Amino acid sequence: MRCAPSECGPRAATSCGWVRRCAGTALLALAAALPAGTQAQDSAPSPALTAADAASAASAPAAAGPAPLANKLALAQSYEYGEGLPRDQRLAATMYCEAAVAGSPEAAYRLGWMYANGRGVAHDDGVAVALFELAAGEGHAFARTLLQRMAGVHGMLPDCMRPVAPPPDDPQVAEAPDYGPDPLADLPPWKQKIANLVAQLAPRYGIEPRLALSVISVESNFDTSARSVKDAQGLMQLMPETAARFNVRNPFDMRDNLRGGLAYLRWLLSYYRGEVALAAAAYNAGEKAVDRYRGVPPYNETRDYVNRVVQLFRSDYHPYDPKLVAPSAIAAPVDGGAK
Repeated sequence: MRCAPSECGPRAATSCGWVRRCAGTALLALAAALPAGTQAQDSAPSPALTAADAASAASAPAAAGPAPLANKLALAQSYEYGEGLPRDQRLAATMYCEAAVAGSPEAAYRLGWMYANGRGVAHDDGVAVALFELAAGEGHAFARTLLQRMAGVHGMLPDCMRPVAPPPDDPQVAEAPDYGPDPLADLPPWKQKIANLVAQLAPRYGIEPRLALSVISVESNFDTSARSVKDAQGLMQLMPETAARFNVRNPFDMRDNLRGGLAYLRWLLSYYRGEVALAAAAYNAGEKAVDRYRGVPPYNETRDYVNRVVQLFRSDYHPYDPKLVAPSAIAAPVDGGAK
């Protein structure tokens, strides 16, 4: 839904607020408000984009990089707006994602804009913010401006940007970490049913099933209907705000709860650069508390929680995706996403 024309004039940046309400009009107003010289680097997409604009983008290396990447961007824009080609926003999103993976901040920004507006992809402000953060980190001025308008929103990069695991027989692939004997190996049948689902879903989020099961064991003891006095809900004890943050509609649905909990774990591991103790502490007490105390907070509950998770997982580190989110100021970088 766009704002009415009266809402989206030159002051749309402050009067319209939410990105997806004002689509192209607010974005153009924000672009006009940028300091002189910043728009030349990265321009905002406009619903009025023409085939001539797309052709011009293909010849602008400052905005898109090498010619093949610029050509892909121009083609994606043509598909997005149906200028000179049949309109196909899903294909445009796919092409933007490919270009973003190849290192184009402009593509990351444009894909984020599609997620913010629900164009060709499901509307997801969290994914949009993660893409804007990626583009802003590469100096994209307009992405930085939009991030200021979406303060407080968190999320992860879309699945299309997750690194693809290399073939198992690739000689460059290091052997999987040896976590030792699994204390969760002998589960009763009703718990094993949940463990089997975790083993199926966790790798899709780059999470070792054993870590997910360790968290589940400590959080709810595999009780899908668990509810704490603080209103943490379901198998992985998601707080309502965490469930909303990771698009969980029914926290008492086992699959939905697992997806949200695994997504949160993946985000935390990236944020704390694979440090299991910090990720577990943040899962229990929140990342703000961990950052404020620059480590595991001095809460008896949280310290006991961290000890139990680490003892079950039996490793201080877990592989992570370094591109998912900028690291916490207290996180120690680990080369290659693994230690």
